[in-house]
Amino acid sequence: MCHESSGVGLGETIGIGKGTVTVEDIYNAEVILVVGQNPGTNHPRMLSALQKCKENGGIIIHINPLPETGTTKFVNPQSPIEILKGGTTIADYFLQVKIASDLHLFKAINALLIEEDKKHNGVVVDKKFIEDYTSGAEDFLNELSSINISEAIKHSGVEEDLVRKIAEILAANKKIITCWAMGVTQQKHAVATIQEIVNMHLLRGAVGIPGAGLCPVRGHSNVQGDRTMGIYEKPKEAFLMALDRNFGMQSPREHGYDVVEAIEAMDKGKVKVFMAMGGNFISATPDSEFTGKAVQKVGLTIQVSTKLNRAHLVTGEHALILPCLGRTEIDMQKDGPQFVTVENSMGVVHTSRGNVKPASTQLKSEPAIVCELADVVFSDSKLPWLEWKNNYDLIRNEIEKTIPGFNDYNKRVRNVDGFYLPNGPRKREFTTASGKAHFTVNPSPNFSVPANHLVMMTIRTHDQYNTTIYGLDDRYRGIKNERRVILMNRKDAEKLNLREKELVNIVSNQDGVERVATHFHVICYNIPEGNCATYFPETNCLVPLGSVAEKSNTPMSKYVIVRIDKL
Repeated sequence: MCHESSGVGLGETIGIGKGTVTVEDIYNAEVILVVGQNPGTNHPRMLSALQKCKENGGIIIHINPLPETGTTKFVNPQSPIEILKGGTTIADYFLQVKIASDLHLFKAINALLIEEDKKHNGVVVDKKFIEDYTSGAEDFLNELSSINISEAIKHSGVEEDLVRKIAEILAANKKIITCWAMGVTQQKHAVATIQEIVNMHLLRGAVGIPGAGLCPVRGHSNVQGDRTMGIYEKPKEAFLMALDRNFGMQSPREHGYDVVEAIEAMDKGKVKVFMAMGGNFISATPDSEFTGKAVQKVGLTIQVSTKLNRAHLVTGEHALILPCLGRTEIDMQKDGPQFVTVENSMGVVHTSRGNVKPASTQLKSEPAIVCELADVVFSDSKLPWLEWKNNYDLIRNEIEKTIPGFNDYNKRVRNVDGFYLPNGPRKREFTTASGKAHFTVNPSPNFSVPANHLVMMTIRTHDQYNTTIYGLDDRYRGIKNERRVILMNRKDAEKLNLREKELVNIVSNQDGVERVATHFHVICYNIPEGNCATYFPETNCLVPLGSVAEKSNTPMSKYVIVRIDKL
């Protein structure tokens, strides 16, 4: 089972791997830190929420290697006044960190909060919250006291005066929310960075109160919902036991594969069947050439898809394409029109109902495809697969009996705004083994980049949704009619004797294997020295499969050491 996880690291620290805030919290926050993401590309609705916070007097702090138009100037398309006045400046402060240096920044901020606490007679660090609700504070504070704050700030790439100003703001406000996305999770020290962000919130007691908390932002609406439903290669025993009780079965306990492990298993001939429910596996995954060759070693590949993509061209020995209804199309089954449900980044479960006439009467829905396959493959299971296909309410009834928090599922999900799932940390109830939130000790990373090399990160444009490209213009960054570009600091271009728009090849080298992306135009851009950025998925071929984040095993698309070769 392959997955995307923006909440990795939270489970170890607060007991739940998802956000602890509601939309109302975002509206009413005093300070929101937006870390390593452009809300416009990852979660456009987030911009509207940030705008509302801003209108309520909130301070927005944007932390990113690239300045993003979405946070510097946001025009709400649903507001004629906004359109006329040219939009709202969202970010009050922009901290331009070097790629993957967020951990240095947050360690420095936490150390500065301790300094602020001493300045203000011990009112900054929430000692009662720490005593009542946390563990590990002593080890964390001992390690923090040993760091050189100026050195940590220097490693982050941000001006020291600005970092100290941000620490003062955080010390003066309690209602703090931190949002992050793939800019944080797709780097080597992703888990440690998220845990250091948690440390900051625990220091301030900024968890489990209105207007404060942690907010991992998913790239699309149902990644979080998939995990809630048990789509995870390492499902927890409590979930498996509930599944077994409800359906009278014995679930397998052997762990499956995550994305990287799945590709490695394909390469070794361990995968007989690969079935993709949507997506573009070949383009979305790292090390494109290796992945393509690995997929071709699979006996049967099956693509359940709404539209054609590259993954339909690079297949196993045998291949099937099963066209399906899109979420915008009417899903008519035997018992009438059906709808599915999704879970958003705030833990709200709501309906998703199509209202467009299907492109073909022969198209089946994804639930129908799964149920009909299961009815044949597991014909002796005595489960009512075809009844479930005809009426999705019956599926939701089974979910209600299996997964906590879904009581009165069919009734509550028909509310206009859906319903919130239970979330212990919102009430300061931490479902860790100790029952408390955990401070963690995260050693400062040490990066080493060879001379005349750059650190590359991949980014997205306004005109794309995951791997689907709708246009060649990047309105966020003023680039038109081209995607094969490499954004780099002008000083780096001069050092490498490169001209604006000159054609180059980009090369990564790990374990003696060279990976090359050809014919890219040099664009001088506002990005830290030593860093560069390219578009996803055009440079996924440069991300080595073995280059993954510690603990989470997430591919490191936000930290790839490359050299630039003149064409």
